[in-house]
Amino acid sequence: MNEQVLDCRGLACPSPVLKAKEIIERNAVARLSVLVDNPAARENVSRFLARMGYAVGFLEEDGAFRITGTKDESAVACEVLEEVKNQDEVQTRIAVIIAADRMGKGDDTLGGKLLKSFIGTLKEMGPELWRLILLNGGVKLTVEDSECLGELQSLEREGISILVCGTCLTHFGLLEKKQVGETTNMLDIVTAMQTADKVVSVM
Repeated sequence: MNEQVLDCRGLACPSPVLKAKEIIERNAVARLSVLVDNPAARENVSRFLARMGYAVGFLEEDGAFRITGTKDESAVACEVLEEVKNQDEVQTRIAVIIAADRMGKGDDTLGGKLLKSFIGTLKEMGPELWRLILLNGGVKLTVEDSECLGELQSLEREGISILVCGTCLTHFGLLEKKQVGETTNMLDIVTAMQTADKVVSVM
């Protein structure tokens, strides 16, 4: 079996995912083991390998994580690639990027109320609202004491994909406190922006 080991300890996301992607695209790798040293990288690499058709498992050893992907020929194709391929078959897709836990500048209390109202009103976009991308301070909206959590969970229940930056969660110490959305990396975020027909940014 063609097997490779990739040591990504010390690298922040999305570097481990990008390195794994490079190896998979360059070689027909039947089994790939990736060593990382933080939970965000573990989640992102595991999800990426699964999307690329690998059966994924991981072990914790000596303070690091070994993620092993074994090629599963029966697995479906990469979700991201399918989205790009099928883009012409669906209606307009709008991605909304939220990079702060308040809207605008001036008064923080007012900014928090405005953002809560904005998220609660996003459903008025109808089926064109496709994906929310939460970056930087925006990831704070996903934790238990967030005033916007209920609105985000409601959107997710209605089928809106919510991507939450894993590096940002780790930076704020919130990785284990996230209550909504999918922990993700910059590769997925850039791909989502590329796939969207429109991108709306809230800073």
